Amino acid sequence: MDCLCFFNSVSQVGGRSSCSSGKGRSHQGTVKYGFSLVKGKANHPMEDYHVAKFVHIQGHELGLFAIYDGHLGDSVPAYLQKHLFPNILKEDEFWTDPNRSISKAYERTDQAILSHNPDLGRGGSTAVTAILINGQKLWIANVGDSRAVLSKRGVAIQMTIDHEPNTERGSIEDRGGFVSNMPGDVARVNGQLAVSRAFGDKNLKTHLRSDPDVQNADVDSDTDILVLASDGLWKVINLSLSLFC
Repeated sequence: MDCLCFFNSVSQVGGRSSCSSGKGRSHQGTVKYGFSLVKGKANHPMEDYHVAKFVHIQGHELGLFAIYDGHLGDSVPAYLQKHLFPNILKEDEFWTDPNRSISKAYERTDQAILSHNPDLGRGGSTAVTAILINGQKLWIANVGDSRAVLSKRGVAIQMTIDHEPNTERGSIEDRGGFVSNMPGDVARVNGQLAVSRAFGDKNLKTHLRSDPDVQNADVDSDTDILVLASDGLWKVINLSLSLFC
């Protein structure tokens, strides 16, 4: 499980870290962030990757934050950590139309992942990303069930949509797939995957989507904190309590 928070108020951090936690701040010092990685109870190695860093591009300061929650291996989240943000930022329209650029980059990155199969294996990954522009504007996108929660004056606002098989059953069935609660009691695409959108998963891709939901928000004096976390956190804690991570 990955949890990453940044606050309105390491140095650069990226990828899966050998340490369990870390922190940093913007170059101007106005925004602080921290992260914590905790392995769940599953009997396989950690498959989560994260990004937390500030960069300067074309005279702008960008905060880049992400959680990539892998399944069936860590090759796809590792690929996302390396390529997704660069793909977003090299879109020609990023500075004029971030929404369109983020959506295009998500889908192009997924196509690149599929083209690298079998090098990246049969696994996949969810993603939640946040781009902070000049400490003033947030652009948040997600595929899967990792979430972003924004606090404004102490009120928790979910900025992402959980992409679950039951809620997107129509799209899955239109693509020739099905949703089943067998085995177990969790709805899964073709009885296998518990999310309806993901990167990778080549064997299921004809029944899955990789287009993100994109939201934006202004960062001002009312903004307290943004929390990004994989589904492992949200299974045991509600939105409001997550603000104290």
